[in-house]
Amino acid sequence: MKKTTLFLFLFLGIFTFSQQIESFTTILNDKISIRAIEIYDNKVWYSGTDSKFGFVDLKDPEHKNQIKLSDEKLQFRTLAQDKDFFYAANIESPARFFKIDKKNLTYQIVFTDMSKGAFYDAFHFVSNNLAFAFSDTDDARLKLAMYKNGEWSFFQNNIKLNEGEAAFAASNTNIASTKKYLWVATGGKSSRILRLNFKNNQIDVFNTPIIQGESSQGIYSIDFLDNKFGIAVGGDYTKQEANINNIATTNDGGEIWQIQASGHNAGYTTCVRIKPNSKGKEIIAVGDQHISYSSDSGKTWKKISDEKGFFVCQWIDGNTLVFAGKDKISVMKLKF
Repeated sequence: MKKTTLFLFLFLGIFTFSQQIESFTTILNDKISIRAIEIYDNKVWYSGTDSKFGFVDLKDPEHKNQIKLSDEKLQFRTLAQDKDFFYAANIESPARFFKIDKKNLTYQIVFTDMSKGAFYDAFHFVSNNLAFAFSDTDDARLKLAMYKNGEWSFFQNNIKLNEGEAAFAASNTNIASTKKYLWVATGGKSSRILRLNFKNNQIDVFNTPIIQGESSQGIYSIDFLDNKFGIAVGGDYTKQEANINNIATTNDGGEIWQIQASGHNAGYTTCVRIKPNSKGKEIIAVGDQHISYSSDSGKTWKKISDEKGFFVCQWIDGNTLVFAGKDKISVMKLKF
């Protein structure tokens, strides 16, 4: 019986990590740092450094276009979309919100944040009529710019951030949502989850066991399957090999978090994405030094690539992912 159990365990372990990289192809090379991408019309859309915004076609990488949203060398780390437009906000003050037409790439500035502390870490559409952008703040309060039914404003709240608590504009993924909730992840000396309930517009704040205490530590990215299951990843960008308490999952909508794979993962991670239609089992994670995969809801991880320089990722379908980062966009096909 023990031998049978051991055999089954080993067999399941092999089966769990049986995926292989079928191909890994770079489809865009450019002098740019990309930390935000969107998929639309079979194209990868991106924003980045030097005011650059553009796309590359997934089926025909020679079909691509790039424009500059400003004559200034703005740095974009956010990108979001609704039905007809893309939106991007630059980091640093003044923060300008650009609205870009999907059909002809004409653009205009639709909102400006003049505050000295403006630094937009993530931009996220909940629906065509509702979006939030998360910024650093001047006065230790939670700062969310909100787009609702065509109007821009700041979301009114009384949430105070702890001393040294901020956020990381690492991959445009420290915001996630369902129809019921919006989650925002903070990092630094305090790394917490802030959950907005759309029904009553109340925000609950939950502590996490993710590594924190230094300005370089905390949660960098979150993703949620539904109102219950979510995952948070991060670490310390000054110690990228460190892998203690840098991955956690929740099964109750973000109230309680459990550390996963502490000491047994590839280290500092900037983006995490749950595979669609996998019921939260299959997850990809990327950091500057690795690409990793989990098939058991984040409990265990396998490093599937040592490719460096990627900051953000997104599933295209059940076997294909796109990665972007320093000077490149690449597509990976997995074979299961």
